[in-house]
Amino acid sequence: MLSRARFTFGRILLPVWIGGLLMSGCDRRQQAAPPPSTPEVAVVTVQAERVVLTTELPGRTSPYLVAEIRPQVNGLIQKRLFTEGSDVKAGEVLYQIDPAPFEAALRTAEAALVRSQASLPSIRSRVERYRELLADKAVSQQEYDDAASALHQAEADVQYWTATAQTARINLGYTQVKAPIAGRIGRSAVTDGALVSAYQPTPLATIQQLDPIYVDVPQSTTELLRLQKRLAEGRLQGDGANQQKVKLVLEDGSPYSSEGTFQFRDVTVDPGTGSVILRVVFSNPQGVLLPGMFVRAVIMEGVHDQAILAPQQAVSRDVKGNPIALLVGPEDKIEVRMLTVDRAIGNKWLVTSGLSVGDRIVAEGAQKVRPGAAVKVVSLESRPNEGVKPAAGGSN
Repeated sequence: MLSRARFTFGRILLPVWIGGLLMSGCDRRQQAAPPPSTPEVAVVTVQAERVVLTTELPGRTSPYLVAEIRPQVNGLIQKRLFTEGSDVKAGEVLYQIDPAPFEAALRTAEAALVRSQASLPSIRSRVERYRELLADKAVSQQEYDDAASALHQAEADVQYWTATAQTARINLGYTQVKAPIAGRIGRSAVTDGALVSAYQPTPLATIQQLDPIYVDVPQSTTELLRLQKRLAEGRLQGDGANQQKVKLVLEDGSPYSSEGTFQFRDVTVDPGTGSVILRVVFSNPQGVLLPGMFVRAVIMEGVHDQAILAPQQAVSRDVKGNPIALLVGPEDKIEVRMLTVDRAIGNKWLVTSGLSVGDRIVAEGAQKVRPGAAVKVVSLESRPNEGVKPAAGGSN
């Protein structure tokens, strides 16, 4: 009976004893756990920098000079004297039109001119004699007037045939269709034996001067007004002669070998696109740029002497898409700052408002902290083998 009572008491006491041991172990673990550590963040101290602002705009090339070759007389093409696609010089003969009818017209005009000139001396002598006889009343006034009129008519005939001969000589010269400019000539629209007419609407060929060459770049009026406002407010300054320099990026992404010079900005806005045309001229000695080629022009806007740049990895977006950044305040506590960014420059954002010189912006460790939390601050530049990583995407 006594043994049975002891067994029952043991069954009751054992769970209590085990529970006490477990609770005692938990208390010791809780007492041994270290206090939570202060999170560490890497910061970049904001500094004012001198930045050259550029804009990359799409554009297309166009020839420096264009000449459409048209005949100035009617006739039959005897010979094409150039190679299609070759470079031609100014004054080079391109087509030969049959000159026979024009040579005949010139000879006819010259013969008539000689005939009118031959009769002129005798008529002039007659007028002189009649003038003397008129003073002695040997001839009537009517006879003298008739002789003077005949002289005027003969002189007019000489002038007429002189002009006719000159016109025939010009038309004969037009039978040689010459290049008005130097450049590269395209395909010929006619062949030997074709009949052409003066000033026909279809050109025989087209010559384009490709060195130098133009690049026409559309710029939106919104961008133009924004740039003018910045310059007027003094936020941007010009850079002298460099302001007129333009770089070029080809279709395959490679840079063009030489810089171009900004020529002018058109004064008319295209109502369909809301943009104006910027014209830039580039040297093209190797013929790399061809008319109609798509390119991207890098145009200099100006210089910002006190630009504020923030690493792209330090700027995030809120639920509405607005850019924000975490800053470390004077008491090493996290603050949230709303930003206004303009554009990407390399791996940084150009910040127009929200940051000041000396602000400490969190570049790494932002996922471990909350606004108002105290943090341990280290400089991002002081970390070995670390720094602001290049951001994806291009820059202006």
